Amino acid sequence: MAFFQNTGGSCPAHYTEWASVPHAPFSAGPLRIPSMRPPPECRTFTSSAVEAALSRISAQISDPDIRQLFANIMPNTLDTAIAWHNPGKNGTRDYPYTFVITGDINAQWTRDSTNQLLPLLPYAAADASLNALIAGLVNMQAEQIAAYPFANAFKPPKRSGLVPGENGWAKGDRVYPPFDLLTVFEAKFEIDSLAAFFKLSTAFWRQQQKEPDRLLDMGVWRQAVTVAVELLAQLQEPTFDSALRLTESTVRFVRTANTPTETSFGNGRGNPIRRTGMVRTLFRPSDDSVIFPFLVPANAMLAVELRALADMLDKTGDATIAGRSRRLAEDITRGIYEFGTVEHSKYGKVFAYEVDGYGSHLLMDDANVPSLLALPYLGFVEATDPIYLNTRRLVLSPDNPWYLSNGSFGSLSGIGSPHTGFRNVWPMSVAMQALTSADQQEIADSVHMLAASTSDLGLMHESVDIDSANGHSYTRPWFAWCNGVVSELITHTVAKYPGLL
Repeated sequence: MAFFQNTGGSCPAHYTEWASVPHAPFSAGPLRIPSMRPPPECRTFTSSAVEAALSRISAQISDPDIRQLFANIMPNTLDTAIAWHNPGKNGTRDYPYTFVITGDINAQWTRDSTNQLLPLLPYAAADASLNALIAGLVNMQAEQIAAYPFANAFKPPKRSGLVPGENGWAKGDRVYPPFDLLTVFEAKFEIDSLAAFFKLSTAFWRQQQKEPDRLLDMGVWRQAVTVAVELLAQLQEPTFDSALRLTESTVRFVRTANTPTETSFGNGRGNPIRRTGMVRTLFRPSDDSVIFPFLVPANAMLAVELRALADMLDKTGDATIAGRSRRLAEDITRGIYEFGTVEHSKYGKVFAYEVDGYGSHLLMDDANVPSLLALPYLGFVEATDPIYLNTRRLVLSPDNPWYLSNGSFGSLSGIGSPHTGFRNVWPMSVAMQALTSADQQEIADSVHMLAASTSDLGLMHESVDIDSANGHSYTRPWFAWCNGVVSELITHTVAKYPGLL
């Protein structure tokens, strides 16, 4: 599959080729950040509003290395990851549709695609084509979720003409309910995927000044929302009923793999849970299996987005599903505070990462968002919340088994993930540390660490080996989600702390 509009001449067939080699001109700073945007004729989408914002924000960054990094990453999804877009026709039932790949994997993750385009939503009001692009992603996600709400990643629709990516492992997966290999790339059930769909939908809805549903296929969207909310309510149910009989399984996932995080306990059901009000999941946003099925940060995100969804549904006249969404959000929030907090001997009351309702809990954090570190970013608590501050101190310390540092001054330190091993920090976690901080020195240090972690390639990676010089050992050269998060951090910093960068 070609990821560029024009694959002739100077355009490589795959952006990974371009992303793996530094390109001139280089920044004038000590890091000599290369210019990593593909040539204009090779880009997958161009927005005049994004280009204007890029010029405006870049002019406010005095550090030449950070300025060049920002120029590379802010438009990265538009430059490289819009695999297919049908702009639709105004005034007709031909709605826009958009298929967004996550980078070097040829599939659309619901979570990733939401986070890739959300940072660009503020510019959509000034660019009708960008507005249609984002509306197209809402429609695409709705179509996918209405058909199969259990998947984390999907293949392109047949009408796109794209050659679907293949996931060799998925062919042997034993999943309930069964899925269609022609449309589903991977069927790992992750509740944050549904929360991401709600988040993109409501954010797009709010920013529309007139006719907010003009670009959205509201019939399909309502189907997706109804299916998703009903499924989430089912997943509040315990493993055993009051007579200790096994309840019906709503979703199961079993994969034959040499890594335990690739499959689920209990023949695909996950470990047992008691009813808490929270919603169980099988996998984390890292695509790794949970240990205890109530993933607290994912439930926190879900509670926030269900409230926003209920507000949107009130305005569209969908009172019944709005009420269910609001009650579900209240159940989840109450469950988090009753069952998802733990008294720690060193830090006081903290949020646990995972719990089961029986009293078992896991104290850690993972780099992937939603995370405990990201709770204020997700809108669940204020950054000054006492429980959050205790939790933040815990997860940004060696008492979090996935907080990693080699102790060298200036080297990348932050939260990693079981997904990438014991010595790899995820730049996304460093960005989230800064996005949830009001300490200007911490923010500046984080941005400079990120700029120095690109392995001289001027793009964000999934993870970086903290023992490698300048990040030269890393995973994934092309990871558009992280590029978007770091560009969001730089945009936020320039706006809130002028002159800091």
